[in-house]
Amino acid sequence: MWIGDDAAVLGEQGGSLLLTTDLTVAGVHADLGVMGLDDLGWRAFVAAVSDIAAMGGVPCHALVGVAGPPSTDLDLLYEGIGSAAEAHGCPVVGGDLSTAWQVVVSVTVTGRSDGPAPPVLRSGASPGDFLLVTGALGASAAGLCVLRERGLGRARAGGDAEAALVAAHVRPRARLKEGVTARRAGATAMIDISDGLVADLGHLAEASGVGFALEDVPVTVGARADEALGGGEDYELVMAVPDPDRVVAAFADAGFGAPIPIGVCTDDPALRTLRGVSLPTVGFEHRWE
Repeated sequence: MWIGDDAAVLGEQGGSLLLTTDLTVAGVHADLGVMGLDDLGWRAFVAAVSDIAAMGGVPCHALVGVAGPPSTDLDLLYEGIGSAAEAHGCPVVGGDLSTAWQVVVSVTVTGRSDGPAPPVLRSGASPGDFLLVTGALGASAAGLCVLRERGLGRARAGGDAEAALVAAHVRPRARLKEGVTARRAGATAMIDISDGLVADLGHLAEASGVGFALEDVPVTVGARADEALGGGEDYELVMAVPDPDRVVAAFADAGFGAPIPIGVCTDDPALRTLRGVSLPTVGFEHRWE
């Protein structure tokens, strides 16, 4: 599997090699008016590692390329990158540095998917498969709103609920162990929620040739329903599974919270509804004009 999924999959004896790369550009993917360069570095690293999680893989190594104005505080930027690498067990083994008008961070990650269960692609869902998500949604988008209203220092000094929303935006975590557990428990398709639930579930549905009918969407405390549907950057995993009880049991055995059922895959690729109402097209989309 080359271009078209969260990561490329290259077959090897005894398993699969996973390869992914991700770009984070200041002003496009991160607002330096409300976060530090260390936060940008952390987020850039997590965005790439989360693609490995979406395949049910384990990250191995990372290469990091950085470009930015000569005034860029590289020590602060690399502090965030290094902290994220340590937190996710994926060491940085090389990279490159150049100048640019804006800060740009490119993270390339290698990963592995070992054992009898193959990597989970976006394209494996079938009509009748159940849709589960690893956690409530909307925290990152809500955290960005808090930051823009209050500023970084005041927001981080806020109450526990507000601070949790801010942390979800500036220091998200990839669901690596949950991805491996889902793969081994029989998930047929999976994707990480980086562009928003509706957008990313749409990518999965398009690749699998199915539609989806949602009955419920879990919303993080302090977030709005629209932020859960289209906010993005939550990095939770949404998966299609034929046997949800098996997946729930596997998560319980691993000590994780139960994945949350949100709906089913349908045989009509044009069907994309929430409680019977057609869903609008929402979520992050790159604009090239």
